Amino acid sequence: MLATPTPHISAKPGDFGKTVLMPGDPLRAKFIAENFLENPVLVNNVRGVQGYTGTYKGVRVSVMASGMGMPAIGIYSHELYNGYGVENIIRVGSAGAIQEHIHLYDLVFGQGACTDSNWASQFHLPGTFAPIADFDLLCAAVEVAKKNGYPYHVGNLNSSDVFYGDHVDVPEGLDSVYGLKKMGVMALEMEAAALYMNAARYGKRALAICTISDHILTGEETTSEQRQNSFTNMMKVALEVAVMMENPA
Repeated sequence: MLATPTPHISAKPGDFGKTVLMPGDPLRAKFIAENFLENPVLVNNVRGVQGYTGTYKGVRVSVMASGMGMPAIGIYSHELYNGYGVENIIRVGSAGAIQEHIHLYDLVFGQGACTDSNWASQFHLPGTFAPIADFDLLCAAVEVAKKNGYPYHVGNLNSSDVFYGDHVDVPEGLDSVYGLKKMGVMALEMEAAALYMNAARYGKRALAICTISDHILTGEETTSEQRQNSFTNMMKVALEVAVMMENPA
């Protein structure tokens, strides 16, 4: 176990619940805490990365931002898993769709997360590694989405190390997107693969639930305010999953 407080989290032992919802945006973490948790308490604000713990339907749940990219979520998930006894991390983020049948505001559940990142090299593995979600978290999320009638899709995400690639203004630059598309990848994001690998390494659970914020093929997109405040379906799914993990049937 890591000594606490950790280098990036000022919380005390016991300040986090067993399940942590992890949006990229600190303001989305604040929104979730203020709108869904009862009696939320700010337990971390190092570097403005806000973390809160409260209760949801009587279950102690935490929410803390991860920042953007795999190095950031890799640091925070490592410290939460190894310093604070967190068992489940559910990413609640945004993603860009690359399939025609997936639309703005749809939910995508990352059954797997392919990546162009070198994150796996630190684990000294022979060959490649396939980062996958925890099956129990995934099944619970599907159950909640079905029950509430939320549009959702289950499959592969792509976790990229870059947002502004050097190929942006080059027509051939879309080749990589179409390559992923033909392999059935649902959407592009930047964190899930590292989260899944950390969970695998430390015997923990992880799931990425993303809301489609933009569509790479059609050019449709949401505003930053909409991404912060209106992606509530994925928040509700993640919170219900947290309750189900605390009280398994």
